[in-house]
Amino acid sequence: MIDAYEDPGTPDHRGGARYLWWLVARQPWRCAAGAMFGSVWMVLLAATPYLMSRAIDDGLEPGDMGALAVWSGALFAVGAFNSWLSIMRHRTMTRVRMDANFRTVKVVVGQAVRLGASLRRQASAGEVVTIGVGDVQTVSQSLTVVGPGVGAVLGYLVIAVLLVSVSGLVALIVLLGIPVLALLMGPLLGRLQGSETEYRERQGVLTARIGDLAGGLRVLAGLGGKQLVADAFRQDSRRLCEQGYRVGAVTSWVQALGIGLPTLFLAVVTWLAARLAAQGDITVGQLVSVYGYVAVLVWPVAFLVECGYQISRGLVCARRVVRFLRLEPMPDTGTLDAPSEPSALYDPESGVRALPGRLTALVAEHPADATTVVDRLGRYTPSNATWGDRRLDDIALTQIRARILVADHDSDLFAGTLQDMIRPASRGPGNRADNHNAPAPAPAPAPAPAPAGQPHPAPRTALHTAAAEDIVQALPHGLNTPMDAQARNLSGGQRQRVRLARALLTDPEILLAVEPTSALDAHTEATVATRLRSAREGRTTVVTTTSPLVLDRTDTVHYLRDGKVEASGTHQELLGTSPGYRALVSRETEEVPG
Repeated sequence: MIDAYEDPGTPDHRGGARYLWWLVARQPWRCAAGAMFGSVWMVLLAATPYLMSRAIDDGLEPGDMGALAVWSGALFAVGAFNSWLSIMRHRTMTRVRMDANFRTVKVVVGQAVRLGASLRRQASAGEVVTIGVGDVQTVSQSLTVVGPGVGAVLGYLVIAVLLVSVSGLVALIVLLGIPVLALLMGPLLGRLQGSETEYRERQGVLTARIGDLAGGLRVLAGLGGKQLVADAFRQDSRRLCEQGYRVGAVTSWVQALGIGLPTLFLAVVTWLAARLAAQGDITVGQLVSVYGYVAVLVWPVAFLVECGYQISRGLVCARRVVRFLRLEPMPDTGTLDAPSEPSALYDPESGVRALPGRLTALVAEHPADATTVVDRLGRYTPSNATWGDRRLDDIALTQIRARILVADHDSDLFAGTLQDMIRPASRGPGNRADNHNAPAPAPAPAPAPAPAGQPHPAPRTALHTAAAEDIVQALPHGLNTPMDAQARNLSGGQRQRVRLARALLTDPEILLAVEPTSALDAHTEATVATRLRSAREGRTTVVTTTSPLVLDRTDTVHYLRDGKVEASGTHQELLGTSPGYRALVSRETEEVPG
């Protein structure tokens, strides 16, 4: 098995078959050992009928008890040795499959980290989950062909050679039998690949829908849309079930023919050998050996059919893995350095300008418009946005990620202690606040120093700013309390405060926060707004919100309509001069709980 910290290598993503071969090439000695154990084990299975025929012809029939004892002892020794080989074969092939499994997991996770924020735009969560849960296992299982698969081919050839000494006709039938079986099974395996591919695609869509449904269940219930989404889920589930039946129908034919055709083939060989014995063309011992060879042939034939089935499914899953590995993150063509002094961020498409050292709010009739502006200012989508006198696209991405942080209100929270969940870490290219544990691929220049009197905040200071001290106090072990993935053991408002504390703990020069207080009650929201302004004094901060409790504590508010700035000023100024703004935030005031 590969070490948890070992580099898995650079995968070959030119195709499914090439990826499977890469998995073999990464562990050549182990695969060679599996092939050796499997081959010797299969060949010795074929030697058993030969030894039995010699015991009959040389010992039992002429009454030579010495020869009978010798051949019987050899038969016992071969059987015992083959039992040990079977154990070693199974152990070795288990390691081969586990290596392929863990290696594929590592390259998929590494690719997800490399894609960073662009992952969501290129692959659905359901597709990634399907790859991690199902495809990885199927890919690793298909590597069985390098052990028992190779042994089955060699054992099949050895039995055919041994049969030549009995009857050339029988040997010829055995040699031609497997190619005939392959021709009969080939079309079914092709259909299986097609059905399996469509099934995997539908499975990914349904998995994504399950994630969306689980994540937004409370919102859907509040809006009365739970039944609508449930009906859509039932329809998708029914389609997936129907496709599963199609896959099962093809699989049942593959398995039925995989058992029936080899049985029919072996029955023909047995009948022919019996005819030859009745005619006196072969001896009784040779007839017994043919029966034994036919019984042993069940193993290689079954392995070859099974390997064909596993490879067919493995290729489907390997192509999905390869397709994921081919995705590329947002290109980084920037070569310039970031401004050495605090500078304004400007988005010409919307007209939003975030001045350095000030707390700026974006208010939009459609929240997605404000989020889009944040994505442009954080360089998560191509744009003409500038930082000081330079386009963001022209600045090295590592420098942008080191100094500008986009904090989503629904960013991921990883399992671990609360301390681990909020601790700051390097942010690599393409990573938002939810991927804070991902290592940066290259050292980034040091961020601009904090203004005087602004030390890097400690965890408890960040928790205080986010009004999250009560969360720590309520936990049995404080910051060392284990937390579930996505902090499911906390309420929605508590999770939002933990996310905000994590963003504050990184102490970025520029913080772009999307709806950081949307799930909080009025009292907590007011507390967070006051503390956030104080904690970020002298730092550039941009928040998207429609809460008057937050807006009243900002320096500048940009009111967006249809994605463009319609009015700018302080909260009080806009209440008096912009009817649209006043109507929007007044509605928000009515909804704020008392």
